[in-house]
Amino acid sequence: MAKLAFLGLGVMGYPMAGHLAAKGHEVTVFNRTAAKAEAWTAQHGGRAASTPRAAAEGAKVVFACVGNDDDLRSVCLGDEGAFAGMARGALFVDHTTVSAQVTRDLAAEADALGLGFVDAPVSGGQAGAENGALSIMCGGAEDHYARAEPVMAAYARVCRRLGESGSGQIAKMMNQICIAGLVQGLSEALAFGEKAGMDGRAVVEVISQGAAGSWQMANRHATMLEDRFDFGFAVDWMRKDLGICLRTADEIGASLPVTALIDQFYKEVQQMGGGRWDTSSLIKRLPR
Repeated sequence: MAKLAFLGLGVMGYPMAGHLAAKGHEVTVFNRTAAKAEAWTAQHGGRAASTPRAAAEGAKVVFACVGNDDDLRSVCLGDEGAFAGMARGALFVDHTTVSAQVTRDLAAEADALGLGFVDAPVSGGQAGAENGALSIMCGGAEDHYARAEPVMAAYARVCRRLGESGSGQIAKMMNQICIAGLVQGLSEALAFGEKAGMDGRAVVEVISQGAAGSWQMANRHATMLEDRFDFGFAVDWMRKDLGICLRTADEIGASLPVTALIDQFYKEVQQMGGGRWDTSSLIKRLPR
C-alpha cells in the first residue's frame, strides 16, 4: 500500500479519496474548505493537511480533482502548491476537467522538477464516483500511466491511456460533446411525447432497448419526467466544460455547431436559476 495525497473533496473527489482509503492506502487530504477535509478524515481515517504542499509531502502519488484551470494551477504551483512538497520521482494525477493547454503546461513544469504527471479526467458522475465505477481517460508518458493505473483501479470501471499529455483532456471534451447532444435529443423526445399524449416511461422502456438507448436515457428519463434535477452534474460545470470544448475547437479548426447551440441552451437554464441543476434540466426550456 502507498502513501497518497488527494486534493479537492467535492462531489467527485470525496468518494474517490474514500475508495483509496478503503483499499488500505495511507491518504492525506486537502480541501479549500477545511471542514470538508475534517469530515472526510472522521469518516475514512487518514490525515487532513492545511495546504496542498503539506498534503503532498512524502506522497508517492498526489491526486487532484478541483474546479477549473485556475484552481488546478493554484493547488500545483507556488510556495504552498503540491509540486513544492513532492519529492523527485513522485507522480501527480489530475482528475480535473481542464484545458489541454494547462495540462501540457503543468506536465512540463512537473517534468522540470523530476515529477511524473498524468491527466486523467473522469466520466460517470457522482454515482460513478461513489460506486467506484468511473471511466478514466488518460494522457501522459507510458511509464507514468503504468504507475498510476493500479492505484486508480480503486474507483475505475475502465481506465485507458490515450496518448501523450493532454490526450485525456481531449477525450473528455469528446465525452462532453456527446453528452450534450444526447441530453438535448432526450429532452426533445420526452417533451414531444408528452405533447402527443404518450406515456414517456412506457415508450422509453421500448426504445431504450434499441438504437436510441443511452446511459442518459436509462438513468435520467424518469427524473426528467418528474421535473427533478437536484442531483448529478451541475449545469454550471457543464458550461465550463463546453466552453473548453468550444475554445479548443477554435484553436484546432474544428466545427462544433450543435455543441455551440446546446451551450446557449444551458445558458438559458442558468438564466432560469438552474445553474446547480443536473444537466438533464435542458428539458426545462421546452414547452410541455
